[in-house]
Amino acid sequence: MIRFSPVGLSAREVAESRRLHGDNVIAPPRDEPAWRLLAEKFRDPIIKVLLFAAVLSLAIGCVRSDFTESIGILCAIVLATCVGFFFEWDARRRFRRLNRVNDDIAVKVMRDGAMRSVPRREVVVGDLVVIESGETVPADGELVEAVSLKIDESTLTGEPEVDKTVDAAHFDSEATYPSNIVLRGTTVADGYGRLVVTAVGDRTEAGRVTEQAAAPNEEPTPLDRQLKRLSRLIGRVGVGLAVVIFCILLGKALFFSDLLHNDWLVVSQHVLHLFMVSVAIIVMAVPEGLSMSITLSLAMSMRRMLRTNNLVRRMHACETMGAVTVICTDKTGTLTQNRMHVQELERYDTLPERDFAEIVAANSTAFLDAEGRILGNPTEGALLAWLNEHGFSYESLRASAAIVDRLTFSTERKYMATIIRSGVSGRRMLCVKGAPEIVRAMCADDGREACVAAQLAASQSRAMRTLGIAWAETDASTCREAVARGGLHFAAVAAIADPVRADVPAAVQRCRQAGIDIKIVTGDTSATACEIARQTGLWDDAADGDANRMTGAEFAAASDEELLGRVRALKVLSRARPLDKQRLVRLLQRCGEVVAVTGDGTNDAPALNFAHVGLSMGSGTSVAKEASDITLLDDSFSSIATAVMWGRSLYRNIQRFVLFQLTINFAAIVICLAGAIFGTEMPLTVVQILWINIIMDTFAAMAMASLPPNAEVMNEKPRPRDEFIITPAMARTIFVCGGAMVALLLGMLLRWSVGGAELTLRQLTLFFSVFVFMQFWNMFNAKGFETSHSVFRSLKGGREFFLILAAIGVGQVVIVELGGEVFRTVPLTWQEWLILIGATSCFALAGEAVRALRRRQFR
Repeated sequence: MIRFSPVGLSAREVAESRRLHGDNVIAPPRDEPAWRLLAEKFRDPIIKVLLFAAVLSLAIGCVRSDFTESIGILCAIVLATCVGFFFEWDARRRFRRLNRVNDDIAVKVMRDGAMRSVPRREVVVGDLVVIESGETVPADGELVEAVSLKIDESTLTGEPEVDKTVDAAHFDSEATYPSNIVLRGTTVADGYGRLVVTAVGDRTEAGRVTEQAAAPNEEPTPLDRQLKRLSRLIGRVGVGLAVVIFCILLGKALFFSDLLHNDWLVVSQHVLHLFMVSVAIIVMAVPEGLSMSITLSLAMSMRRMLRTNNLVRRMHACETMGAVTVICTDKTGTLTQNRMHVQELERYDTLPERDFAEIVAANSTAFLDAEGRILGNPTEGALLAWLNEHGFSYESLRASAAIVDRLTFSTERKYMATIIRSGVSGRRMLCVKGAPEIVRAMCADDGREACVAAQLAASQSRAMRTLGIAWAETDASTCREAVARGGLHFAAVAAIADPVRADVPAAVQRCRQAGIDIKIVTGDTSATACEIARQTGLWDDAADGDANRMTGAEFAAASDEELLGRVRALKVLSRARPLDKQRLVRLLQRCGEVVAVTGDGTNDAPALNFAHVGLSMGSGTSVAKEASDITLLDDSFSSIATAVMWGRSLYRNIQRFVLFQLTINFAAIVICLAGAIFGTEMPLTVVQILWINIIMDTFAAMAMASLPPNAEVMNEKPRPRDEFIITPAMARTIFVCGGAMVALLLGMLLRWSVGGAELTLRQLTLFFSVFVFMQFWNMFNAKGFETSHSVFRSLKGGREFFLILAAIGVGQVVIVELGGEVFRTVPLTWQEWLILIGATSCFALAGEAVRALRRRQFR
């Protein structure tokens, strides 16, 4: 035990301690300024490609004195970055409202021989602090007195009730933290204590955990990896095509014209022109709308996921949830209700029910509030809740019983006793409850030893806490005297546990069916953790054993190399300290896993920060929420399964848009290439290309993002971490659909150009409209990618898609009819519109027929 002064610190000692050790304030994570949050958006790989394209486009614009294309690309960049910035900034603002921290809570300290109340922030190292039931421990400290003291350590270890004592003989050797140490942020569940503060602020255990929670995490998200690869591919293809076209054009100029007979100035100007044409191909190869579409999809998903109680703070977390392969979850408050509940109560005497209810109600210091929440000792509160569930009002029973004497529970005694004058029978009664083996020893032999032992063994094997309840008539004046006489009647054994949330087993099954491993990481005992794993369907006694569980001590003692061979099979990590969970996350990531972490306590914060996705609970600590990417407002594990479904569906929608837009780019580039080879100019103006590549693509992005999540994705395994966003099936579709479009468009041009005829304005308008409506109908092919049903099924769930699609069609008609010189169009007749729309619809019908045949083939 440390040395301390019973009169506390003097004013001079307080000032000196504050100078040496600082204030009792945990430095909050610094918010990134808004400008940095915006600048972060420009690190997106696709945005980098767009910036490069914008520079090249500006160079071309300077030569041609036409900056339309440049303005279009810059608009795409601004829209993509600003949309992402706004939604993340708005989520942060909502989060700040949700998460408030208060360091002005009053704390009782002894100073200069007098008890004083000071704000928590003013507590210093060396202060003698008094803590009582319901209060929060203000700083780390060593106990110098503990009377029936129980601490709720669930914010740090996951344990809702830990006995604390200053008697070394009763220290728990398996406890996560020493039995005479209390930590900042934990709560006094019952009893009274005095502690000497040993650490304040950032030097407390909670402070160290918070520091790790705020450490930068450089682990890229799976989508970042995909976009980086895609941007590299786009860059290489664009540069490759530009070089090929430049060589072709230069070769034609050298061998099929008299360019060499001109002076060097004419030659250099012509070569510069060819170079600019080639650079224009690079600009065209860049899908301007792609980054905007991804941002828009993520942003829309953020808003829609909020309706399912998922507050997304970091935009990419929406999609990353779909790539998750492992979920590391805490136990208390996430899998369980964080509320002790009587699972079983077995009676062993003949005392009338109302008399039994009275001895339970009177021998307790806990309360229930109006909503039924427990105030005070969680175990005692569980017994009161049991009374209410069975039709007894503990308040009226307690009020009618006159208390004669009381002996509160202590770690040393392991029982509580109360003498009452019964309001039910009028008798003077001794009521006792506590550890069954202790209470049993006070009782007369009733021949039920084997029966009681069997029940205790059965309950304890299921990691339940057991309480023995006994009574006796007495004329003793004190509880100590009455207990010493013995001869009590053993009344009952109550088996108490923190029950699993009702929705958890089904949610766990959904995740496992989706190929996601779940690991429980808790500060509770191994037996309790394994029992919860069993109840949720994670643990199979026949298949699982020691290889699938570890304690925190074993985990800390093992090297990284040893653990790398075990972490994938690990299902339960018990008696875990805060940084054990973070280490587990790091090891799983080294094994190639995409890791999500759930938690509500300060102990979970480091792991929440370093995981690919951190999921905090809405009722959790501020530190946990600060470190997370998503906050589950309803504290429900089933919301995690919903988030996985959203993430997978979102990634599929992004793939659909990539498929749609790259088909457009492929068709446009091939026509440009054909024009370079055969000498035909691309019959689309810059303004028309901008409409196709940006404005229409934005609508297309909204259409794909509006598609509702599909529960079918939960029947699939997680996609490989390094799988390219463009799958072989997507590549085939891009080349087949794009090739068909190119064939039709070039066929139109060749037919109209027979005999060297100039293209008329009406023909150019028809060409433009055919190109757009081919993309319009190709939207159905993109929508139907990797689905097991028809894209033309009922509008239910896809109404927004069809409304946006209708807007694209109407927009094209309006542009053609009213665009005039700006869009280089002339109005078409209604017969031409019918033929044009009907003919291009073959793209959707053909795609639907192919998908129907494929579904029948694999059925």
